[in-house]
Amino acid sequence: MVSVEMAKVKRIERGWAGHFICASRCRFRRNTLLICGDTEIVVSTVGLMEDGKGGFSEIGHNRYYETMAFYADKSDRRYHDADIGRQIYFDSPWEIDEIDADDRANEMHEAVVTEILDKMEMGLVSVA
Repeated sequence: MVSVEMAKVKRIERGWAGHFICASRCRFRRNTLLICGDTEIVVSTVGLMEDGKGGFSEIGHNRYYETMAFYADKSDRRYHDADIGRQIYFDSPWEIDEIDADDRANEMHEAVVTEILDKMEMGLVSVA
């Protein structure tokens, strides 16, 4: 029998968007930092981007919300923001193709955070 000790992941909810160049136009923004040892991962969800005419624009092809994950920028010791050149792929749903789906976007964000947190605790995601 092999005994594996699960690492503890620190979770920090933050008040700014973690990715997307037009995030300032998005009404929906979530950013969660996960830290386990030397591994830091940012999970970011944005959506419901205002089009400037009273409506909303897609943030990508056929989507109004999206969740992405990235390793944190190793040189950013204050905010630990996303290094968008180091994306992390996951199995959970990551896009929503309808307007006014904040509740679903929160669920999507939580599912991705849980998936990555679990993988970090099992040692399946580490510093890249």
